Amino acid sequence: MAKTQLNVRVDEATAEAARERALQRGVSMNRYIEELVLKDAGEVGQTFVEAASDFMKQYERVFAEEFGLEPGGAPRAATTTSHEGLPGTT
Repeated sequence: MAKTQLNVRVDEATAEAARERALQRGVSMNRYIEELVLKDAGEVGQTFVEAASDFMKQYERVFAEEFGLEPGGAPRAATTTSHEGLPGTT
């Protein structure tokens, strides 16, 4: 994979902390920064997945009723239902 060079400016204390952490981990400064960015990006992705999962759990009944499914996704016989009192309904 091709590498791209980035230039960043940080205060001396931050630069020294980064040097020390890279040394402690036994990796280059470049690798240390790359790992930090990848970890951060992964956490953002994980946070999104967790939020989406929580949303689907909270509104599972609404989706199930709207699309004629049993909770968990199994099809069910079509019926007329009310969403009154469920989260996300008026």
